[in-house]
Amino acid sequence: MQIGELATRTDTSPRLLRYYEEQGLLHAGRDTNDYRIYDADTAVETVNKIRCLLSAGIPTRLIPLLLPGVNPEKSVFDTPIDPEIRTELEGYRQRLYDRQVRVSASLTAIDEYLDRTCTTAH
Repeated sequence: MQIGELATRTDTSPRLLRYYEEQGLLHAGRDTNDYRIYDADTAVETVNKIRCLLSAGIPTRLIPLLLPGVNPEKSVFDTPIDPEIRTELEGYRQRLYDRQVRVSASLTAIDEYLDRTCTTAH
């Protein structure tokens, strides 16, 4: 699929997709006209994962560590992790966990409120 179709299917701008490619997060081949061609089976899923990680606050430089297959020439599990990167990832993980706990508590409170209130007809 070309960049326009990927942009439409992921609700992402072509400019942002090119940025992901520049950062090594997304890979595209080229057709005979030198247009970017993305693998339809994996590109949408990859972009959605990238966007999810970015929304969680993970910087683009750490995303390749969290996306298996982004760099197929390397196995991220065979490469020693830099202690600073480990610390940074552990910090992000803790912040995500803390956010999850707050969201879970909010959901519980909403469920309890909805269960305890009566429905009024308008």
